[in-house]
Amino acid sequence: MAWCAARSLHLPTIDLGALRTRAPLAVGVGFASAAGSTFWRSSASSKPSSRFACLAISTDARIKEAVHTDKAPAALGPYSQAIKANNFVHVSGVLGLIPETGKFISENVEDQTEQVLKNMGEILKASGANYSSVVKTTILLADLKDFKKVNEIYAKYFPSPAPARSTFQVAALPLDAKIEIECIAAL
Repeated sequence: MAWCAARSLHLPTIDLGALRTRAPLAVGVGFASAAGSTFWRSSASSKPSSRFACLAISTDARIKEAVHTDKAPAALGPYSQAIKANNFVHVSGVLGLIPETGKFISENVEDQTEQVLKNMGEILKASGANYSSVVKTTILLADLKDFKKVNEIYAKYFPSPAPARSTFQVAALPLDAKIEIECIAAL
């Protein structure tokens, strides 16, 4: 599928199927190249091989879209609450702040975890996603001893199969938060 590089560079697409039947050699332009028939066929295999597919990621601003909702805390710096790109939404790290006040719901990790997940839900909703479409989360904890408490609350929000996840203890979080969670969801 030649659209991967061509779409990012705004070049006309090339029919690689036609190219491979006519030219058993490699052709390239810049970093994008198309290889001849020896790369598509294996001499050891008698069944037809599947074509190579490429999912390029573009930095073209028209392809990514910022997500914003007043129902979740505003970003604390020069970043978006979330970005929609390539049929995914990438949600920035979310804290347990009350959107209307910008203050933490409380100082304990259980309350902050609930608020983080509520805030994340509002950002997901604003992007057209929901908890069941989340494919990956990253949890940052001020104290890894809170892992079990966080898991109990986290499990209420994510249906089975639960998303892939990483959890880390960090030296500090913004505003001395107890927890921060970011996620990636499919659209």
